[in-house]
Amino acid sequence: MTQSERMSSVELRSTLSLASIYGLRMLGMFLILPIFAIYAETLPSGHDHLYIGLALGAYGLTQALFQLPFGIASDRFGRKNMIYIGLLIFALGSFVAGMADDIHTIIIGRAIQGAGAVSAVVMALVADLTREEHRTKAMAMIGVSIGITFALSLVLGPTLNQWIGVSGIFILTGVLALLAILDIKYLVPDPHISRFHSDTQATPARLGVVLKDTQLLRLNFGIFALHASHMAMFVVVPFALKQTSGLSENDHWMIYLPIMVISMLMMVPAIIIGEKKAKLKQIFILSVVVMLLAELGFGLMINSFWGIVAALTIFFIAFNVLEAIMPSAISKQAPVESKGTAIGVFNTAQSLGIFVGGVSGGWLSSQYGYTAVFGFCGILMLLWLVSVMTMQAPAAVRSKMYHLPDGYAGDATRLSQTLAALPGVKESVVLPAEGMVILKVDMQANWDDSAVLQLIRG
Repeated sequence: MTQSERMSSVELRSTLSLASIYGLRMLGMFLILPIFAIYAETLPSGHDHLYIGLALGAYGLTQALFQLPFGIASDRFGRKNMIYIGLLIFALGSFVAGMADDIHTIIIGRAIQGAGAVSAVVMALVADLTREEHRTKAMAMIGVSIGITFALSLVLGPTLNQWIGVSGIFILTGVLALLAILDIKYLVPDPHISRFHSDTQATPARLGVVLKDTQLLRLNFGIFALHASHMAMFVVVPFALKQTSGLSENDHWMIYLPIMVISMLMMVPAIIIGEKKAKLKQIFILSVVVMLLAELGFGLMINSFWGIVAALTIFFIAFNVLEAIMPSAISKQAPVESKGTAIGVFNTAQSLGIFVGGVSGGWLSSQYGYTAVFGFCGILMLLWLVSVMTMQAPAAVRSKMYHLPDGYAGDATRLSQTLAALPGVKESVVLPAEGMVILKVDMQANWDDSAVLQLIRG
């Protein structure tokens, strides 16, 4: 492997540091999931599960509202400055929730946490600090950090609850957010050039194109439904596990740990089949069917410990597979010049799903009981299944990015047409303002970068 084919030490350090920031923020959101509902019920007004669901989902609403403004502001005021502001807001929300002695204040704290919506800014900074040929690898590293963080949160949450309680967990995440500011300041270099990146950032001008694409809308509904059902589940399952197992919530990690190990192991072959064998639609359909079965299992066996364990295992196998393949499907489906915007809309749909799932799960649980929650989730899965059945199979393509020569003054349209005519190229766009060429290439093609590089360099 040549030097140019490897990430530089600066690129690697920057990506790992920013992945840790992204993971830390997710950790602060997810650590409380397995134990919060039980804790919240002991607070004033916490007996009403609507408030529990609102506390769980509140950050999703503010995150959805502030993601795009933070990203746009970072183009004007600087990536690091906006990350500092976001982390300070997140820390403030964590401290508010940690010092709360009633459910209403925790809801406010969670909403403040979500308002520190730095995810899009982190992605833009990664793009600033990595060469085009390593961008996909860097984003994949961040994706892996999110998956690991989520799995760890289900195991660490109950353990930390035993040592420092839910209030302590909130305070801890606030302190870690403040320490992350030092990480950004001293470990992440300042980019030499900070520019807009259409592959990672959303632009309002492209929203119309993305929102009119029915295939992308199917994926957006899917991520909404997935996270709505996920958040609604955590309004109910902690209570059901405690009641049926006799275990304290502090010991629930013993249930989640083997479930997460099994689901992670099952995820790998599904991803390989979907990506390498170009079977993404089939994997989608199978995974959504499995999710539907999990919701039916929860509804029918919520009073049986082993029934809940079986339903949780089935749920997280499908959940982890879908979490892994859906971003890939968005990248394959979105027009090249609208990829960042499509990802932005996708992430907003995910955040709205978190909010709607928390509120709906809380209200249904308080009004109609546990079974109604899983009936709601089952309907979402059924609608999603219909949507997946009628969607086009994502194209078997991969993205390739190349850097244009500095000061490029050639005919971008002609170069794009010439590149599009190369064998294996499905879509081509030349972006002089970003100094970049992006191609969608047939995964089965015997690809050779040399022809592209020769054309680009003239």
